[in-house]
Amino acid sequence: MKIYTKTGDKGSTSLIYGTRVSKKDQRVEAYGTCDEANSMLGLALCHMKNEFFEGKDSFEAFLHKVQTILFHVGAELATPEGKEVKWKLEEEHVKELEEQIDALDGTLTPLTNFILPGGHPSGAAFHMARTIVRRAEREAVGIDEPVNPLVLSYLNRLSDYLFVAGRYINQQMGEGEKNLHG
Repeated sequence: MKIYTKTGDKGSTSLIYGTRVSKKDQRVEAYGTCDEANSMLGLALCHMKNEFFEGKDSFEAFLHKVQTILFHVGAELATPEGKEVKWKLEEEHVKELEEQIDALDGTLTPLTNFILPGGHPSGAAFHMARTIVRRAEREAVGIDEPVNPLVLSYLNRLSDYLFVAGRYINQQMGEGEKNLHG
């Protein structure tokens, strides 16, 4: 099988189950942005020191799970209304993010100001992934057909998680945070 199909050469693509839509369709924008966020998470993972983060129950392992679930979010967004979603999001996915947020946040210095994104390359990539996920959330909200409410909850919680993850990585790597006003 070749990687290219030529079926999108005129600006259309297929949703799951074969429905053809414009590449500017709101669903395509939303799931494409999830893919973009997923790639940024991959970049963040590339910058982490593996000896600190590797292991079955590690921060890294959870991020790989998040990447997989982001594919599930994309599948939900790429499935036309009335069709069965193959990899349906579940409430446990949102709850797991909340548990991880609470666990990481409990290790951090409480925020007293807005902080500027940056720090360690991995931390900066998590902050970038957060903004991409926020865009995916806005695009998912803009879809005219009903969207599984768990998709919106997951994207909302994921952006919170990525903010905390960026702070956590910066702390672990000895990078100080820069406050908005000094």
